[in-house]
Amino acid sequence: MSRTGPSLAAVLAVPEFRALWFAEAQSVAGDQLAKVALAILVYDRTNSALWAAGVYALTFLPALAGGVGLSQLADRLPRRLLIVACTAVQAVLVGLMAIPGTPLLVLCVLVVALNLVQAPALAAQNALTRELFDNNDLYLRSQDLRGMTTNTVMLAGLGGGGLLVMAIGTSWALALDAVTFAISSLVVFAGVRERPVAGSPQDGWFGAARRVFGDRKLRLLLTMAWLVGLVVVPEGLAAPLAREIGASSEAVGWLLAADPFGFVIGTFVLSHFVSGQVRVRLIGVLATGSVGMLIAFLVHPNLAVALVLLALAGALGAYQIAVSATFNTLVPNEIRGGAIGLARTGLRVAQGVGVALGGLVAELIGSAVTTVALAGAAGVLIAVPAAISWARLNSRPEAPGTNGKSVPHPHIPTVRAEPDPIRRRPRVKQKPD
Repeated sequence: MSRTGPSLAAVLAVPEFRALWFAEAQSVAGDQLAKVALAILVYDRTNSALWAAGVYALTFLPALAGGVGLSQLADRLPRRLLIVACTAVQAVLVGLMAIPGTPLLVLCVLVVALNLVQAPALAAQNALTRELFDNNDLYLRSQDLRGMTTNTVMLAGLGGGGLLVMAIGTSWALALDAVTFAISSLVVFAGVRERPVAGSPQDGWFGAARRVFGDRKLRLLLTMAWLVGLVVVPEGLAAPLAREIGASSEAVGWLLAADPFGFVIGTFVLSHFVSGQVRVRLIGVLATGSVGMLIAFLVHPNLAVALVLLALAGALGAYQIAVSATFNTLVPNEIRGGAIGLARTGLRVAQGVGVALGGLVAELIGSAVTTVALAGAAGVLIAVPAAISWARLNSRPEAPGTNGKSVPHPHIPTVRAEPDPIRRRPRVKQKPD
């Protein structure tokens, strides 16, 4: 098989994307340490699983409000400035967490503030990345690189994050995360050019949500993206799942790592050997396959088979990158920040609800394995109609974009970025959290 589309070297040849990619990669690495450090810090102080879980929940809940509301700042303020300011504030907040003896209630407030500030920064980063590329294939390739980088860093965090935190201590781990935020702020400030504000003061505060839900194609893309809420059910049940299939407690980490490992492999294969237009057409098929893999847990697999099934679900789940790239391309630039915030918030809600419902069902029926299979079945029931509708929309010679104009099919719609006031350049898109 020969490689299709642009190379990674072509993507990294874009200086502004290179700056955004590096800033994100090292910041994600720091975040992995911080998550482990916070969990250890809170549990050591309280010896309470409830406190530890509660602080972890605080990393999730503020993103819901911030994702829909504050993300719209990415359309109302200069995006580069917003990223620089937010990451600088995050550096200060995490630095305060690193101070030994910080009261737990203060830690909770800092965690909430940190995640509220993160929402507009992420929306601005994703919207700005789309602005950098006029060429859709190059943009999709850049999102492949981001997805592979993020998931590889997550795998490394699962494998060695805990050991590193134990070696250097929780305060130093948090301080290191603060440094990564500071580096991100400086790199973006030095490596990315400022652009005019994309949106207009006349736009309604939730205008992006109305326009997204009013477009059939965008609704379908969100539906298939939010299926991740069912795919993550095995992660939430990793401990009881390992026990039920007769594996040791060490297997919990392997079960957690299987999906992101598969995602990295799937992204590599799709990005190297499947063209962008074909990937867009296969979104529905891959989405159905990803959740469908979980149905095989009905046979009560052993550990090896379970790991293979989860890795295959993750590999097929690499369709998420094409979903995000297509979504970001279809959405007009002036509302892109708010639309991306909506999509990311939906992902977080889907994941939280999916894990919670999975735990409830497993408790009621007494089987984590059967719960995973039921999650797969529910996912297929949602994915198949969405996949059929997506195939029908993509079988037309012309497909309407959100701006009312016709765009060539089946490629990712050719919506050109707003002209860079300093220079024009191609640009790309990424995977959701």
